[in-house]
Amino acid sequence: MPAIVGVAQVISIGSSSVFNIGDVYKIMPVSNAKTFSGAGSFNTGDGLNVYNHRSTTNTYDCDGVDQGNYFNA
Repeated sequence: MPAIVGVAQVISIGSSSVFNIGDVYKIMPVSNAKTFSGAGSFNTGDGLNVYNHRSTTNTYDCDGVDQGNYFNA
């Protein structure tokens, strides 16, 4: 359904954001992220005791390209 839109001011928009005014059929924002986390990184709770003696996270990645969002069209 058509609409009359007044002034729209966009200060900033993120790299994987979508800004739309008007009719739209499908909106599919696409984003990629790689997360490195060590032992005990994503633990949640009230009384947590985590003991990670000499713990390291290997962040070396010899791949040139990881799995991407190729067919999300």
